[in-house]
Amino acid sequence: MERLQKKIANLGYCSRRKAEELIVKGEVLVNGKVVTKLGTTVKQTDVITVEGNILDNSKSYEYYLLNKPRGVVTTTSDEKGRKTVLDIVKTNSRIYPVGRLDYDTTGILLLTNDGNLANLLMQPNSLVEKTYIVKVEGIVSIADIQKLRYGIVIDGIKTKKAKVKIKSVDKVKKKSIIEVTIHEGKNHQIKKMFANLGYRVIKLRRERYANLDLKGLKPGEYRILTVKEVKTLYGLCKK
Repeated sequence: MERLQKKIANLGYCSRRKAEELIVKGEVLVNGKVVTKLGTTVKQTDVITVEGNILDNSKSYEYYLLNKPRGVVTTTSDEKGRKTVLDIVKTNSRIYPVGRLDYDTTGILLLTNDGNLANLLMQPNSLVEKTYIVKVEGIVSIADIQKLRYGIVIDGIKTKKAKVKIKSVDKVKKKSIIEVTIHEGKNHQIKKMFANLGYRVIKLRRERYANLDLKGLKPGEYRILTVKEVKTLYGLCKK
């Protein structure tokens, strides 16, 4: 038995939170009957219909790694008509991005219809590491590097310890390139961490996500994850 909203998310229809909204609105049927109670549990043999769509319990999961380019939004649709990550990754399955990258941020982004893995990766207490290459205005001091390593207060909450090192410094143009590895995923976290110390982020690229990197992928290109890579992600989530 499994909670209805979790089942809907795991089948890749939408996020668990969105599934809860649809249940409360009466948009979900189980075996032909409308269900509005969030505590409802379902069996593998139950027929679930969401917004008129019958979900396929036998569906296979798909996993994609995209090198997200600038000027693309990390969402399934955009009211402003901007290009989304789903316009790049071609599949007939209903996939969605795991987490978000800002409009002007580039780099690794995972997309899948495996709601269980997506939820595990996005949990606040997840220990999955994400590495960013950050270009900022100004010469970042050693003292500020230490502050970044031990936590910066953003939105009233101190960030957890991070791995931070200087990649290069241009004293003439007064620019610094810093590598930062975190395992949190707060909204605009990297930009806010540097802004708190008085540095403006000029470019931001996510270079690594857990066991995955951008090797062989140009901006706008993507590939399917291997079975081994998916198993490794699950293993990291369980640690």
